[in-house]
Amino acid sequence: MLDRLDRYLLCRKFKFALWKKPLVMGVLNITPDSFSDGGEHLSHKAAYKRALQIQQEGADIIDIGGESTRPGAKRISIEEELKRVSPVLKKFVKKAKIPISIDTRKPEVAEAALKIGVSIVNDTTGLLQDERMAEVISLYKAAVIIMHIRGTPKTMQNAPRYKNLLAEIKNRLKKGVMVATKAGIDKRSIIVDPGIGFGKTVKHNLKIINNISKFKELGFPVMVGLSRKSFMGKILNLDVKDRLVPTIASNTLAIKNGADIIRVHDVKEAVCMRDMVYEINSS
Repeated sequence: MLDRLDRYLLCRKFKFALWKKPLVMGVLNITPDSFSDGGEHLSHKAAYKRALQIQQEGADIIDIGGESTRPGAKRISIEEELKRVSPVLKKFVKKAKIPISIDTRKPEVAEAALKIGVSIVNDTTGLLQDERMAEVISLYKAAVIIMHIRGTPKTMQNAPRYKNLLAEIKNRLKKGVMVATKAGIDKRSIIVDPGIGFGKTVKHNLKIINNISKFKELGFPVMVGLSRKSFMGKILNLDVKDRLVPTIASNTLAIKNGADIIRVHDVKEAVCMRDMVYEINSS
């Protein structure tokens, strides 16, 4: 367990004390094909409006992405991804009172976003696809989210199998952490994410939620992104737009099991849940 002096998360000019409340990260996908909100914020005007709303609803961080990583998703060009996110980032950064995270697998997109003023890079490849990603993040002294994925978004749900689920995820996250520290990224700026839904079955996802403490053993803040995901639909036979209640339930247990950051679409509801859980735990 990290002591309090080491439980700060540094995101460029932002600093979070992680022994206090868990953080809520609001999701903004500027894509036509994301599994939950694809197409809703594709126009720059709609995306900017939603970014302001996410901040107003109490998010601690906003995660903006221009390329879908849903199961089966195909890659898009650097130019297309930048065309989607850059105008929104340039406009929102002037109003942002919270750190902005860029959700991207491309170091070129990450660097462009960091130049604009983004504070975090959320890399779904866990820094293991392109060695330049860690170098770019280090250069700008930004924070990084190192996520576990098995395969690629296009292939990850093709019958994923593990001999030892938790150990294999931990080992891959360790490799990402080694890449980060070798590149000079501050250990206080590293977040790990076990990658719920990224190359996992329903049972895998449930086991991850029940064993977040295992990932805390790595010594870094743990983020979980389970908002509205398909395992809830498979268990409860619910469409993606009807998964708020199971999302709240799952995130409540994730926080109880040690999650430091929850990545969500429904920010206002998640903030209420987080604050209530915090008050109960603190009483």
